[in-house]
Amino acid sequence: MSDGFPRPLRAGVAGLGMMGRNHARVWATVPGVEVVAVADPDAEALDRETRETARRGYRDPVAMLAEESLDVVSVAAPTSLHLPIVLAALEAGANVLVEKPIAATRAEAERMITAAGEAGLLLSVGHIERFNPAIRELRRRLADGELGRVFEIHATRLGPFPARIRDVGVVVDLAPHDLDVMRFLLESDPVRVHAETERRIHTEHEDLFVGVMKFANGAVGVLDINWLTPVKQRRLSVIGERGMYVADYLSQELTFHPNPADSPVAEGRALRREVARREPLLVELEAFAQAVRDGGPPPVDPREAMVALLLARAMVDAAERGVVISGAELEAVLA
Repeated sequence: MSDGFPRPLRAGVAGLGMMGRNHARVWATVPGVEVVAVADPDAEALDRETRETARRGYRDPVAMLAEESLDVVSVAAPTSLHLPIVLAALEAGANVLVEKPIAATRAEAERMITAAGEAGLLLSVGHIERFNPAIRELRRRLADGELGRVFEIHATRLGPFPARIRDVGVVVDLAPHDLDVMRFLLESDPVRVHAETERRIHTEHEDLFVGVMKFANGAVGVLDINWLTPVKQRRLSVIGERGMYVADYLSQELTFHPNPADSPVAEGRALRREVARREPLLVELEAFAQAVRDGGPPPVDPREAMVALLLARAMVDAAERGVVISGAELEAVLA
């Protein structure tokens, strides 16, 4: 533990749905962190997370923040509640990790970012796929130039419809993961985007999405995302001049399919790259705790998370209008 924090960090969790329960579970395993309070309007969820522990439970997250002295807070409540809880946490002096998407709108995200800056506290966003060991190893190898120039990056994120999600469609719920990872790996921004969406099962929003982006560095990004597939798939392929990498988020496997030296492109052997498997959420929370002790920067810049959200919304807009978004309109999204 650093000299800046000689005692354990006091952690709280706001929202005890699936992701919030995971935050409470994993925070309890992070060295130098003590989970002291949790909040959720569901009495059964509170009982489940406080039973046989010293944690205190609150029906109202704002009450938790007012009564507890917390160093870090995970905000895993519905997106529509992110703004008031994040602002209350910052006002109470806590560093915040808010689940993605960062907010419902750009204005809300900007308010959070400004408030964190004024308070001198960290605001990070739960873009958990950045912390998947397979993606971290892929990023290292791309940075070392193993693939050469990247031609295409293709994200596949498929699965059954989650009945728990009613406030947003598949694009805002899932696409920010892949939009963020693409920008994270390529270190480049899109200059043109277009997409197609369909609504087949969801009552109010799209549940099928195919998007295409052209990046400033020449790479093409493809997103294939839906809530209509009975088998869960989470894969990312990156094609370049020296072959192709395939990362499986679920198994944390990373496979390299090299092009043979005597041919530009040809089918060849597959090479399994070694990946030290760890739970991505644990990697993420450890990084956030260390950033708090070190005084920053946040593991995920909230402005990058905001751009991922805005790109997702822009692609929904492109699909609804049947247009390609580029130029000044796209630059405004990335600003």
